[in-house]
Amino acid sequence: MSDRKAALQAIRDLLGPRGYMADPRTMAPYLVDWRQRYFGAAALVALPRHTEQVAGVVRICAGAGIPMVPQGGNTGLVGGSVPGPEGGAVVINLGHMNKVLKVDSQAMTIEVEAGAILHTVHEAARQAGRLFPLSLAAEGTCQIGGNISTNAGGIHVLRFGNMRRLVLGLEAVLPSGAVWNGLSPLAKDNAGYDLKQLFIGAEGTLGIVTRATLRLFPALKSKTSLIFALADFEAVMALLAAARQRFGQRLVAFETLPRMALDLVLEHIPGTRDPFAEGHPWYALVELWDCEDPDPQALQSLTTDGAAEMLEAGLTVDAVVAQSGAQEAALWKLRESVAEAERAAGAGLKHDVSVPLDRLAELVARASREVEKILPGTRPIPFGHAGDGNLHFNFAAPQGMADEEFLSHRAAITGLVHDLVTEMGGSIAAEHGIGRDKRDELKRLKGDVHLSMLRAVKAALDPQNLMNPGVLI
Repeated sequence: MSDRKAALQAIRDLLGPRGYMADPRTMAPYLVDWRQRYFGAAALVALPRHTEQVAGVVRICAGAGIPMVPQGGNTGLVGGSVPGPEGGAVVINLGHMNKVLKVDSQAMTIEVEAGAILHTVHEAARQAGRLFPLSLAAEGTCQIGGNISTNAGGIHVLRFGNMRRLVLGLEAVLPSGAVWNGLSPLAKDNAGYDLKQLFIGAEGTLGIVTRATLRLFPALKSKTSLIFALADFEAVMALLAAARQRFGQRLVAFETLPRMALDLVLEHIPGTRDPFAEGHPWYALVELWDCEDPDPQALQSLTTDGAAEMLEAGLTVDAVVAQSGAQEAALWKLRESVAEAERAAGAGLKHDVSVPLDRLAELVARASREVEKILPGTRPIPFGHAGDGNLHFNFAAPQGMADEEFLSHRAAITGLVHDLVTEMGGSIAAEHGIGRDKRDELKRLKGDVHLSMLRAVKAALDPQNLMNPGVLI
């Protein structure tokens, strides 16, 4: 028996009959990304139930030179959680390690296994009278380990920051199979490098996160949402400045979408309706929270008065304030359904980018104008987290153009968008990561010093290049 075959058998023996998959049919859902752009192959899908099993699988793979692909809920958008097509890797899926281990209401922390579903963490915090603020469209299926490995952002970054600011401590299995325990919930610890930061946003290339201690916040007393209608993107940015001034720390989300995005949602998503009697070029969806005043009417009055002031000042064309939880949910369904509506409408070119806030309006105008020169009739759909400078700058095909023809322009359009973003001091991977999708673009656009630092860290922790090879660097 070859070393490789012996290693795979050792993994089976370690995990037991319910701890792995080897049949191509049962493995198939673990070998394709959410957008169905990357299809991989694997020798085995490992389903460990605790850290010691993860470490055991990693040690066996490291000893036999078998590549490993850490995987959470597999909801990523850049192909970072599926193996390549070569077929020799072992996928290590953390879905069975899904426990909430400890909630400390006084210290405002929660300790969870990496496979815990984000929604489960929300509920555990809520039952303890606390709040975990990370909010993503995939929160019913995405896992905390994946959120950490991609440094997930979402709609509340404006107020609470991304995952990097929500993690206090980690446990991780290194590419050698050694277990690093950095789970300490300490707010202050200056004993050397902050090693947990190496794994946050590393996309599984430096090790496998197995447990995490996360930061909690006071529970909500009340919340509400309102949507503004605007004439152009410059008005969106002016409204953002006014909303920050008027609502202060209560402002937790500021999302924007153009008319085309709303039209796609209304056409393809059942149960949605236009909140306004007539169409407008741009919209801003705002969410406000109050964690102090127990009277929900106080926040509602503040919101209504603030909207009236902005209308009177000419900062917005129209505004609608949600009057109930159902109305609020209906407003957010419009925003959260954009990606689904785009998929239903046909092929699209998607870019997850960020630039400094004072360049965001310039990016929208220049990218839209320059892409029109490359392919006349291309329809820009920039939407998303305008409050923190992050847009999902997507493009739909000209009317009547076949998907294949449109996608043949991917390299030219993506290259142009990424060049503009880089010129403006922005990032080509605001929150989705690099994965397999943007690896070549990272090499093209980042300087030698940046790349050499990334490679030095990778070589130090994973000298065999076995942990998620082909992803990120």
